[in-house]
Amino acid sequence: MVRSPGKQKSTKLVILCVVLLGFGLIADYLWASSPHFASSSYLTNWVPADNSQSNVIIPKQEPHHADTKPPKIKADGVHDRTLSATFADLPAPELKWEKMANAPVPRLDGAAIQIKDLLYVFAGYGTIDLVHSHVDIYNFTANTWGRRFDMPKEMAHSHLGMVTDGRYIYVVTGQYGPQCRGPTARNFVLDTKTKQWRDLPPLPVPRYAPATQLWRGRLHVMGGSKENRHTPALEHWSLAVKDGKALEKEWRPEIPIPRGGPHRACVVVSDRLLIIGGQEGDFMAKPGSPIFKCSRRNEIVYDEVHMLDDEMKWKPLPPMPKPDSHIEFAWAIVNNSIVIAGGTTEKHPTTKKMVLVGEVFRFNLDTLTWSVIGKLPYRVKTTLVGFWNGWLYFTSGQRDRGPDDPAPKKVIADMWRTKLRLNS
Repeated sequence: MVRSPGKQKSTKLVILCVVLLGFGLIADYLWASSPHFASSSYLTNWVPADNSQSNVIIPKQEPHHADTKPPKIKADGVHDRTLSATFADLPAPELKWEKMANAPVPRLDGAAIQIKDLLYVFAGYGTIDLVHSHVDIYNFTANTWGRRFDMPKEMAHSHLGMVTDGRYIYVVTGQYGPQCRGPTARNFVLDTKTKQWRDLPPLPVPRYAPATQLWRGRLHVMGGSKENRHTPALEHWSLAVKDGKALEKEWRPEIPIPRGGPHRACVVVSDRLLIIGGQEGDFMAKPGSPIFKCSRRNEIVYDEVHMLDDEMKWKPLPPMPKPDSHIEFAWAIVNNSIVIAGGTTEKHPTTKKMVLVGEVFRFNLDTLTWSVIGKLPYRVKTTLVGFWNGWLYFTSGQRDRGPDDPAPKKVIADMWRTKLRLNS
């Protein structure tokens, strides 16, 4: 049989394509096996979206690669002096801080209540995998830490709402367990004289870090994060209480707060209820993680201040000097002013790391004006603050990496104080 010239050309073309493909595969194999490919910056710089270093609640600084120059850090702790002041330390006078005895354990996202010269310090993370379930007491008169006693086993370990009437401490909802575990709707009250605990009616639904205060005979619980730990909540409930007991069986719905979210200060002064700062969003449990491993999500930190008045309507007040969150127990009333120490502000736009706050803010309730009255020994969030006999104290929290790096690092047990004199 005689093949036609057209068929012979087609056959040769197919054979040629197969040979070229074979050469290509061999060349690709040799390239992939070479040292140049193995050290490619694409592989060494690629990080999965759920990388554990970026998903833990206590961030760890990632090492710089040899082929990547670290961003230049300026003396003011930011990467570029042209950035908004939100990411930089605000100008502030120096305060003389005195180091006191450390707390018995380090704490992050703990809670604190001051009654006269005693600071009751509750719960909190020791590490991301360890939470505390006890109360420590600091005596401001003696400047010593005293006895420890246990919390109820069913009580939350972090992100608590808490307030006192001067004897009884009301403890509301919060996160139960380490990492990013779920919240509980259980509520309790502590009699500080007898150290006895009682139950309170549970919230309609659990919350993380809601704003909590006693106002006009009622226990008010507002906002926080919803059950997934990230979605901001706007709900506002109240419960009539007296002498450590609930006078009602159920919580009453109230006017929702203007903006939801956790980690804000909530203060009652001169019969006014104020909510200050806070954020929308928070870490969430990684889907499918058996230990509820914390996974980073976007947060929006804000500077807003709102007041609930006699008309039961929320009214905006002058905003903070910079957005500030993680301040639910970082405040004290001093000479008709609200003093707030530390916190977190918006993440750095270049590094995307959390930026801690190192300033002490004052809100003058006579003039309704904010000012920056001093610097902390270092930037720190979730401080537990008290004021006694002219001294401003703070303990616990998570501090920065150093003067030139405002990202969070070490959970601390430090206790500091400074003499605070406020002009009217």
